[in-house]
Amino acid sequence: MTERINSRQFHESEGIDDWRVLYGRAFANYRTGSFAKGVALVDAIGALADAANHHPDIDLRYQDVTVRLVTHEVGGLSTRDVELAREISAAARDLDVPADPSAVQQVNVTIDALVRSDVMPFWRALLGYRDEGDEDLVDPHGRWSDVWFQQMDVPRTERNTIHVDVAVPHEQAQARVDAALAAGGRLVTDEHAPSWWVLADAEGNEACVATWVGRWWEE
Repeated sequence: MTERINSRQFHESEGIDDWRVLYGRAFANYRTGSFAKGVALVDAIGALADAANHHPDIDLRYQDVTVRLVTHEVGGLSTRDVELAREISAAARDLDVPADPSAVQQVNVTIDALVRSDVMPFWRALLGYRDEGDEDLVDPHGRWSDVWFQQMDVPRTERNTIHVDVAVPHEQAQARVDAALAAGGRLVTDEHAPSWWVLADAEGNEACVATWVGRWWEE
């Protein structure tokens, strides 16, 4: 039986230095430097994935390859992801392809709603997405940002009800916050840091910088 693990357990495993957990998925970016080297890495990953019967999502670009691991049968990370992550890292080393953990991030959209069931059908139809539970819409092809509908208890007119969530590697979060503030942003609150910081631009449009650290279900 496949054993589910949390983000801390994944990061404490040996041999996964290339990888970072964002929103319950493990990501790695490899700087291939050429399309041919990227194809070679994807071929190697494909052989490993078929052998393990565990298949990651892969984004192949001219200069790099990004890999995302999750175990769908448990709805999160598992020991299978740790094992395949180690094998993928070894394959990249064999091809002399370095990892760049600073290059991974996940951007999602959050919509605050008083009655989620009233607004979700509109966004589902507009985006061509599908339901993922009662609170989320996801791209059926796994390419674009998820949309989370956050419960709002009372109407809010003084702040926007749509914001962007940016998940980054935990060791990069403070630098990302500092860069946003230096670029004209302001800190709305850091009371939940290092799980997330709420920032806003000069006109009050909000965004969160998020990590897995400090969230009870990830620890």
